[in-house]
Amino acid sequence: MKGRVLIVAGSDSGGGAGIQADIKAVTALGAFAMTAVTALTAQNTLGVHGVVGIDPAFIRQQMAVVLDDLGADAIKTGMLHSVPVITAVCEEIALRAARIPLVADPVMVAKGGHPLLDPDAVGTLKARLLPLATVITPNLPEAEVLTGRPIRDVAGMRDAAAALRALGVPAVLLKGGHLEGDTVTDLLVTAEGSEEFTDPRIATRHTHGTGCTLASAIAAGLAQGMALRDAVVRARAYVRAAIAAAPGYGAGHGPLDHGITFDPARLGR
Repeated sequence: MKGRVLIVAGSDSGGGAGIQADIKAVTALGAFAMTAVTALTAQNTLGVHGVVGIDPAFIRQQMAVVLDDLGADAIKTGMLHSVPVITAVCEEIALRAARIPLVADPVMVAKGGHPLLDPDAVGTLKARLLPLATVITPNLPEAEVLTGRPIRDVAGMRDAAAALRALGVPAVLLKGGHLEGDTVTDLLVTAEGSEEFTDPRIATRHTHGTGCTLASAIAAGLAQGMALRDAVVRARAYVRAAIAAAPGYGAGHGPLDHGITFDPARLGR
């Protein structure tokens, strides 16, 4: 049940999000993580303090050598910060990985508010990356940018998810954590219909990297042959457990406990 996941995303020097969180999540769920780094960040729980982008040609080379030798059963994309980077990644996927399930997390802003996507790259993200994806995992602010409409409640989430699917995406997992209230609702919409997942909100500031972690956990499930819904259910259970067990590090938005372990049978419920 190993499963190979190629992660194409930016690095987080604080270890809570980005490539570091991706590797931890994929490993915790029993899959094998490989990477193509798109950017380096100087980052901690208080925010992003610097970003150095990687040459798009070198991003493609990282992807190519991994795919040609080790292969992949799923791909997860995270921080693709510019038009040239998005274009390079999409061209490499089309060339070498067109049939491999792709989980695209449309990362736009860090937890502390630092932009991680050039404003002029949104159109390229929509036109080039989203149609390649098996599922996209936007949070509400990201969905608002992609659809151009405000999202104020669960009904708005349903409308936004439909609009996102209209962009050519087979499935959307729209994360509702930014809505206020004591519960958190995520919405999975596919060609077969929609399903809402609702859980009590965990009162904590230690939520850095939840989006990266969730998307990578889903990719691990797909790489292991799980159906999308089952991969989503397991990934959400894993992320909730990791939030609940957060170690409390840092003065800002702290990291999760990616190494959390519990009865694997509970993950599938």
